[in-house]
Amino acid sequence: MLHRKFGVLTSLALGLSTLTAASSALSQNIAHAQSGPPAPPVLDKDVVITPAKDVYPDVALARTQVDEAFATAARTKRKVLIDFGGNWCPDCRMLAGIFEQPEVAQWLESQFVVVPVNVGRIDKNLDIAKEFGVTIHEVPTVLVVTPGHTLLNADGANTLGNARAMSTQAVLDLLDKWNRRG
Repeated sequence: MLHRKFGVLTSLALGLSTLTAASSALSQNIAHAQSGPPAPPVLDKDVVITPAKDVYPDVALARTQVDEAFATAARTKRKVLIDFGGNWCPDCRMLAGIFEQPEVAQWLESQFVVVPVNVGRIDKNLDIAKEFGVTIHEVPTVLVVTPGHTLLNADGANTLGNARAMSTQAVLDLLDKWNRRG
Protein backbone atom coordinates (compact mmCIF):
# COMPACT_ATOMS: atom_id res chain seq x y z
CA MET A 1 0.00 0.00 0.00
CA LEU A 2 2.79 2.41 0.91
CA HIS A 3 4.58 1.49 -2.34
CA ARG A 4 1.48 2.35 -4.37
CA LYS A 5 1.04 5.74 -2.59
CA PHE A 6 4.72 6.53 -3.17
CA GLY A 7 4.27 5.73 -6.88
CA VAL A 8 1.23 8.00 -7.12
CA LEU A 9 3.10 10.82 -5.34
CA THR A 10 6.09 10.37 -7.64
CA SER A 11 3.84 10.48 -10.69
CA LEU A 12 2.17 13.63 -9.38
CA ALA A 13 5.52 15.24 -8.67
CA LEU A 14 6.80 14.41 -12.16
CA GLY A 15 3.60 15.73 -13.70
CA LEU A 16 3.86 18.95 -11.69
CA SER A 17 7.51 19.33 -12.69
CA THR A 18 6.63 18.91 -16.37
CA LEU A 19 3.76 21.36 -16.06
CA THR A 20 6.01 23.91 -14.34
CA ALA A 21 8.64 23.57 -17.07
CA ALA A 22 6.03 23.96 -19.80
CA SER A 23 4.57 27.00 -18.05
CA SER A 24 8.02 28.56 -17.77
CA ALA A 25 8.73 27.96 -21.46
CA LEU A 26 5.36 29.44 -22.40
CA SER A 27 6.04 32.51 -20.25
CA GLN A 28 9.39 33.00 -21.98
CA ASN A 29 7.80 32.67 -25.42
CA ILE A 30 5.10 35.20 -24.50
CA ALA A 31 7.70 37.61 -23.12
CA HIS A 32 9.74 37.25 -26.32
CA ALA A 33 6.68 37.82 -28.48
CA GLN A 34 5.77 40.93 -26.52
CA SER A 35 9.27 42.37 -26.55
CA GLY A 36 9.88 41.61 -30.22
CA PRO A 37 13.13 40.53 -31.78
CA PRO A 38 16.37 40.85 -29.84
CA ALA A 39 18.11 44.19 -30.05
CA PRO A 40 21.30 44.47 -32.05
CA PRO A 41 24.60 44.42 -30.20
CA VAL A 42 26.02 47.62 -28.80
CA LEU A 43 29.53 47.94 -30.14
CA ASP A 44 32.36 49.78 -28.48
CA LYS A 45 32.75 53.19 -30.13
CA ASP A 46 36.46 52.49 -30.53
CA VAL A 47 35.87 49.47 -32.79
CA VAL A 48 37.62 50.12 -36.07
CA ILE A 49 35.65 48.93 -39.06
CA THR A 50 37.70 47.76 -42.00
CA PRO A 51 35.98 47.99 -45.38
CA ALA A 52 35.34 44.50 -46.73
CA LYS A 53 36.58 43.38 -50.13
CA ASP A 54 34.81 41.40 -52.81
CA VAL A 55 31.59 40.75 -50.92
CA TYR A 56 29.30 41.13 -53.92
CA PRO A 57 29.25 37.95 -56.01
CA ASP A 58 29.07 37.72 -59.77
CA VAL A 59 26.06 39.59 -61.17
CA ALA A 60 24.79 36.39 -62.81
CA LEU A 61 24.19 34.75 -59.40
CA ALA A 62 21.76 37.33 -58.02
CA ARG A 63 18.39 35.85 -59.02
CA THR A 64 19.29 32.38 -57.74
CA GLN A 65 20.69 33.73 -54.48
CA VAL A 66 17.66 35.95 -53.83
CA ASP A 67 15.27 33.05 -54.53
CA GLU A 68 17.28 30.80 -52.19
CA ALA A 69 17.28 33.53 -49.52
CA PHE A 70 13.48 33.72 -49.58
CA ALA A 71 13.16 29.95 -49.37
CA THR A 72 15.50 29.90 -46.36
CA ALA A 73 13.68 32.83 -44.74
CA ALA A 74 10.32 31.08 -45.06
CA ARG A 75 11.74 27.91 -43.56
CA THR A 76 13.56 29.67 -40.68
CA LYS A 77 11.03 32.46 -39.96
CA ARG A 78 13.59 35.20 -40.60
CA LYS A 79 13.43 38.24 -42.82
CA VAL A 80 15.51 38.75 -45.94
CA LEU A 81 18.03 41.57 -46.00
CA ILE A 82 18.96 42.32 -49.61
CA ASP A 83 22.12 44.40 -49.86
CA PHE A 84 22.43 45.91 -53.35
CA GLY A 85 25.93 47.17 -54.05
CA GLY A 86 29.21 46.73 -55.82
CA ASN A 87 32.76 45.89 -54.87
CA TRP A 88 33.88 49.25 -56.33
CA CYS A 89 31.66 51.20 -53.89
CA PRO A 90 33.34 52.54 -50.71
CA ASP A 91 30.06 52.82 -48.78
CA CYS A 92 29.09 49.26 -49.79
CA ARG A 93 32.43 47.94 -48.62
CA MET A 94 32.11 49.83 -45.32
CA LEU A 95 28.61 48.44 -44.74
CA ALA A 96 29.90 44.94 -45.49
CA GLY A 97 32.74 45.57 -43.02
CA ILE A 98 30.15 46.39 -40.33
CA PHE A 99 28.25 43.21 -41.20
CA GLU A 100 31.46 41.19 -40.77
CA GLN A 101 31.97 42.22 -37.14
CA PRO A 102 31.46 39.00 -35.13
CA GLU A 103 28.71 40.34 -32.84
CA VAL A 104 26.94 41.99 -35.76
CA ALA A 105 27.23 38.90 -37.96
CA GLN A 106 25.71 36.79 -35.18
CA TRP A 107 22.80 39.19 -34.70
CA LEU A 108 22.21 39.49 -38.45
CA GLU A 109 22.23 35.69 -38.79
CA SER A 110 19.61 35.38 -36.04
CA GLN A 111 17.26 37.90 -37.66
CA PHE A 112 17.88 37.88 -41.41
CA VAL A 113 18.94 35.88 -44.38
CA VAL A 114 21.46 38.32 -45.83
CA VAL A 115 21.96 38.29 -49.58
CA PRO A 116 24.41 40.65 -51.27
CA VAL A 117 23.36 41.54 -54.82
CA ASN A 118 25.94 42.90 -57.24
CA VAL A 119 24.47 45.74 -59.32
CA GLY A 120 27.50 46.15 -61.57
CA ARG A 121 27.86 49.88 -62.19
CA ILE A 122 24.21 50.37 -61.17
CA ASP A 123 23.15 48.72 -64.40
CA LYS A 124 22.57 45.07 -63.40
CA ASN A 125 19.97 43.29 -61.24
CA LEU A 126 17.95 46.46 -60.80
CA ASP A 127 14.83 44.47 -61.69
CA ILE A 128 15.07 42.67 -58.34
CA ALA A 129 14.67 45.95 -56.45
CA LYS A 130 11.85 47.01 -58.79
CA GLU A 131 9.90 43.90 -57.73
CA PHE A 132 9.59 45.64 -54.34
CA GLY A 133 8.81 49.07 -55.80
CA VAL A 134 12.34 50.41 -55.28
CA THR A 135 14.41 52.17 -57.91
CA ILE A 136 18.13 52.08 -57.21
CA HIS A 137 19.88 55.40 -57.75
CA GLU A 138 22.74 54.84 -55.33
CA VAL A 139 24.36 52.02 -53.46
CA PRO A 140 24.28 50.51 -50.99
CA THR A 141 20.54 50.14 -51.16
CA VAL A 142 19.23 47.81 -48.48
CA LEU A 143 15.82 46.15 -48.49
CA VAL A 144 14.36 44.39 -45.47
CA VAL A 145 11.65 42.04 -46.69
CA THR A 146 9.41 39.48 -45.00
CA PRO A 147 9.40 35.89 -46.28
CA GLY A 148 6.03 36.78 -47.86
CA HIS A 149 7.74 39.50 -49.95
CA THR A 150 6.49 42.54 -47.99
CA LEU A 151 9.02 45.38 -48.01
CA LEU A 152 9.45 46.81 -44.51
CA ASN A 153 11.69 49.78 -45.23
CA ALA A 154 10.30 51.46 -48.34
CA ASP A 155 10.84 54.79 -46.60
CA GLY A 156 14.56 54.23 -46.08
CA ALA A 157 15.98 51.77 -48.58
CA ASN A 158 18.59 54.31 -49.72
CA THR A 159 19.44 55.58 -46.22
CA LEU A 160 22.63 53.54 -45.97
CA GLY A 161 24.02 55.16 -49.11
CA ASN A 162 26.32 57.16 -46.85
CA ALA A 163 27.43 54.25 -44.65
CA ARG A 164 30.96 55.67 -44.37
CA ALA A 165 29.60 58.74 -42.59
CA MET A 166 27.34 56.78 -40.22
CA SER A 167 28.37 55.27 -36.93
CA THR A 168 28.24 51.52 -36.69
CA GLN A 169 25.58 51.81 -34.01
CA ALA A 170 23.45 54.09 -36.19
CA VAL A 171 23.52 51.45 -38.95
CA LEU A 172 22.52 48.69 -36.50
CA ASP A 173 19.79 50.79 -34.92
CA LEU A 174 18.32 51.51 -38.34
CA LEU A 175 18.32 47.81 -39.27
CA ASP A 176 16.71 47.02 -35.92
CA LYS A 177 13.99 49.65 -36.51
CA TRP A 178 13.15 48.09 -39.87
CA ASN A 179 13.29 44.58 -38.43
CA ARG A 180 10.72 45.44 -35.74
CA ARG A 181 8.19 46.52 -38.35
CA GLY A 182 7.29 43.04 -39.42
